[in-house]
Amino acid sequence: MTDVLAGLAAIVGRAALATADADMAPHAVDWRKRYVGRPLAVVKPASTEEVAAIVRLCAQTRTPIVPQGGNTGLVGGATPDDSGRALVLSLGRMTRVRDLDLANNTLTVEAGRTLASVQEAARAAGRLFPLSLASEGSCQIGGNLASNAGGTAVLRYGNARELVLGLEVVLPDGSVWDGLRGLRKDNTGYDLKHLFIGAEGTLGIITAAVLKLFPLAVGRVTAVAAVDSPAGAVELLGRLQARCGERLVGFELFSDFALGLVLKHYPASIAPFRDRHPHYALVELEDTQDAAAVRALAESALGAAIEAGLARDVVFAESEAQANGLWALRENLSEAQAAEGKNIKHDVSVAVSRIAEFIAATDAALARAFPGVRMVTFGHLGDGNLHYNAAAPEGVEPERWMQNTQAVNRIVHDSVAAFGGSISAEHGLGQAKREEILRYKSAVEMDLMRRVKAAIDPLGIMNPGKVL
Repeated sequence: MTDVLAGLAAIVGRAALATADADMAPHAVDWRKRYVGRPLAVVKPASTEEVAAIVRLCAQTRTPIVPQGGNTGLVGGATPDDSGRALVLSLGRMTRVRDLDLANNTLTVEAGRTLASVQEAARAAGRLFPLSLASEGSCQIGGNLASNAGGTAVLRYGNARELVLGLEVVLPDGSVWDGLRGLRKDNTGYDLKHLFIGAEGTLGIITAAVLKLFPLAVGRVTAVAAVDSPAGAVELLGRLQARCGERLVGFELFSDFALGLVLKHYPASIAPFRDRHPHYALVELEDTQDAAAVRALAESALGAAIEAGLARDVVFAESEAQANGLWALRENLSEAQAAEGKNIKHDVSVAVSRIAEFIAATDAALARAFPGVRMVTFGHLGDGNLHYNAAAPEGVEPERWMQNTQAVNRIVHDSVAAFGGSISAEHGLGQAKREEILRYKSAVEMDLMRRVKAAIDPLGIMNPGKVL
């Protein structure tokens, strides 16, 4: 190990190599503090060439590598094990904008740039990069791509996968695949970039990407609609899609119980309505044309929804500050849950048409098994992604409640499978769901994944213990 550390120092310099426990500690634990590892060291390269040299050294010495971006993942995908053998490779020094092509509507950036600063670079050029997450101030674009991040604008723009034209990747033998092509049509064989997007660093290290840009919206409308049920929210979504088309960018669902947690733990929050309602849909429309026109469209569409009985009431943001306040009700949900106490979390997806049925059936199954269970249900209804979390019944200590994790997961995940869904919609598998996925993927599918892994990473040094 001494030779490995000396070799790493020779590549990046002593200042970019951390070996002291205190310096490595932030890189050794995941965001939820569920997984704690013990890395050999944390190395911080400043270029693709340095990443490649590090990986070549690790291939020669059979040293495991754990790529790490902003370390905001929720499934332990960027956390090393406790063996003391794995090297954490942190990409935070690789932040350059390599190219901006306005005629082609592309931005080429390095993997360590934060998502917020990617958005800012696009905005400064009069363009939009639409990927948006609650952690965008600290998550990095390389990690977003490695986990195929979703976020709040998937309804209009798609997951991270749909926002990438090309990649640069350091492969497990230290060679570099330069796929930084800004082409929207390239029908010359396998589309290799999709092997690495969503692979969670198990096949290679993304070091740069060509990202799609879009016109910057002139008009934006944010509103919250009060609805009776998830079924009503799904019907409202369909009506808005029919009336508003691609102007509908976001459609988020959250329950009244979930809203109550935000109001309790974020006292500065303002409830959208004077009266409480069973569920709420946060709706956002945007357009590159006249702001007044998109406001008129939103008012017409949501007014018609009230007349049709699909919405009880609607409140519109009258300023950017009010819009941010409405979004904060949704975005602060995860932190509000944490403040309330530990709960059993699920990041699942089913077809939009089956969401209401899934919630009703799974709520009932959990209530039968655990009387008094409190469901914290919210998510990106427009793309079928629910954060479907089970909190302890009143009077039950959260630590005691967490002992039911395996049983609750079984009910929820089996129900997801019965409805043709996925047990991981946007967070990935990491180490949290590595074993769980074996119950739900076919033997054929798992075998194909293992073959891909063995072909690209025969030494098994890339983020071992994750996904597979």
